[in-house]
Amino acid sequence: MKNNPCVLTLDYGTQSVRAALIDKKGEIKVIIKEQYKPAYFSKEKGFAEQNPDFYWDLTIKCLKELSQKGKDYLDDIVGSTVTTFRDSSVQLDKDLKPIRPSILWLDQRMAEAKEKIPLLHRAAFKLVGMNNTIELNRRRTIAHWLKENEPETWNKTYKYVNISTYLIYKLTGLLVDSAASLTGHYPINFKKKKWYKEGALKGRIFGIPNRMLPDIKQPGEVLGTISDAVAEECGLPKGIKVIATGSDKACETVGLGALSRDIGAISYGTASTIEVSNQKYHEPEKFLPAYPAAVPGWYNMDVQIYRGYWMLTWFSREFASELVNEAKIQEMAVEEILNSKLSTIPPGSDGLVLQPYWGPGLSRPLAKGAIIGFSDVHTRVHLYRAIIEGIAYALREGLESIEKSQKHKIKSIMISGGGSQSDAICQITSDIFGLPVSRVQTFETTSLGAAIATFVGLGEFKSVEEAMQSMSRITSTFTPDEKAHKQYNYLYKKAYVKMFPQLKDIYKDLKKYDKKEF
Repeated sequence: MKNNPCVLTLDYGTQSVRAALIDKKGEIKVIIKEQYKPAYFSKEKGFAEQNPDFYWDLTIKCLKELSQKGKDYLDDIVGSTVTTFRDSSVQLDKDLKPIRPSILWLDQRMAEAKEKIPLLHRAAFKLVGMNNTIELNRRRTIAHWLKENEPETWNKTYKYVNISTYLIYKLTGLLVDSAASLTGHYPINFKKKKWYKEGALKGRIFGIPNRMLPDIKQPGEVLGTISDAVAEECGLPKGIKVIATGSDKACETVGLGALSRDIGAISYGTASTIEVSNQKYHEPEKFLPAYPAAVPGWYNMDVQIYRGYWMLTWFSREFASELVNEAKIQEMAVEEILNSKLSTIPPGSDGLVLQPYWGPGLSRPLAKGAIIGFSDVHTRVHLYRAIIEGIAYALREGLESIEKSQKHKIKSIMISGGGSQSDAICQITSDIFGLPVSRVQTFETTSLGAAIATFVGLGEFKSVEEAMQSMSRITSTFTPDEKAHKQYNYLYKKAYVKMFPQLKDIYKDLKKYDKKEF
């Protein structure tokens, strides 16, 4: 019996990796963080690639440091887990070595998707109005791009796996993954939490044969154990079990204690999402799947704004570069300086309304970013606030679709991610949704959620509810300002939700323009 049981979490975000030891009270005893430098490289405009072993080398570095700084807790480790960013594929040869750099979820390349799917299947998709969604899914599937642009890579590919699968393989020697970690362009039946059978209607969209796919385990099951070689190299105890949990957003939701159809979980990260968890399978939007949660018995209905809070970094780089020196002097990020100015702009940004589709969404594959309402009163800070408001509008629209699907309205929101560290952004979110918005005791909510799910899988708690109650605690709550909520309601209903229907024909023409040769 351990004195104070801890779990080891390996949490791979878009910008950095974290190795942490977390106990049953939700206290992070030790955490080691390594920033990616660079986060990715681009051979061409819009590309985002990184070598899979780049992440593994940083993992080893983190684990070695953790075993030194956390040596007093090593004997208390009862299990471990891996959680990663989503939808980033790795191609492995017969020796299970990467053939090429991993193409990350941020990557904007598109395949032509020349490989035909059967006529009957095409007719079925057209009949239910899925053509555009299917086309975007196929074009964004890296397997199709490889077949068209790097046939030699495709011909050498023995296994086609997610980045999480590869890192679990490096850790355990087993090519296996959790069903809740495979969110992305893979032929997985999310409702049944297993691969589609070869030739299945929806499975054929992705063009990846089943022989290339890894084994799947369910959340809470044992994936394997950390290999003796890795344990020895890093100074860890031998025989640590690795438990199946889920992807970064799935773990984040658990870390927020938001496993309920009454609670929305917002993540203001590089990609911004809103999730609502339900024990029944409901699609969050028409034709879009719910994903398995990081714990058994639940699904996450998830709506994603693809470029999310990446847009704040983009804005800071393109329109506020002169603030870099000020930020260095104050030891702050440029975004923090801009966040401090948000209160100087009224709710609704004096009528400036932004639609945040800087990257295509599955339900609106043709949409692009748009801003309306400019006048001579608007400043740079107005635009910055309009981006924040626009992302929240988009997430509110996603939430309304989720509520319609589950036939139940949520009562509160939990919030995490980089944006949640700003009180002003939390208040804007509360005002736009008209709901209380709360934070928990740490911003490391993905690692916390991964630890909760691991303890549940190990049987250290009687239920996930007991685990969340013990490990996740609300520390601050923001309630909506009545006047601000009325202002936002007006702009949301009279402007925001009307933008896409009014602009969609223009987006079609812009798509043609992108392909046109003059």
